[in-house]
Amino acid sequence: MELIGKEKLDDFKRRHPNAQSQLDAWEAEVRSATWKTPHDVQQRYQKVSLPGKQQAIFNFCGNQYRLLAKIAYKLGIVLVKEIGTHKEYDKWDIE
Repeated sequence: MELIGKEKLDDFKRRHPNAQSQLDAWEAEVRSATWKTPHDVQQRYQKVSLPGKQQAIFNFCGNQYRLLAKIAYKLGIVLVKEIGTHKEYDKWDIE
């Protein structure tokens, strides 16, 4: 998959270094993935939330941080829309 929004990830990792290793691993997995459906994502990440056909919410560091991604399965693109703390997540506008 092509990953868009790496700048957001890098900025977040600078501010929250304890999340770096998990985010680096997630990023590497996304780049090597070939997700065709939401089911494919859920096969790999059992605790992912799928609030819409093209959205996924991933948890990191014991649910301390969350990442909202939009996934264009047919195009093979994962867009990082938001990443933040659990408290920040409560303020996100999720379609």
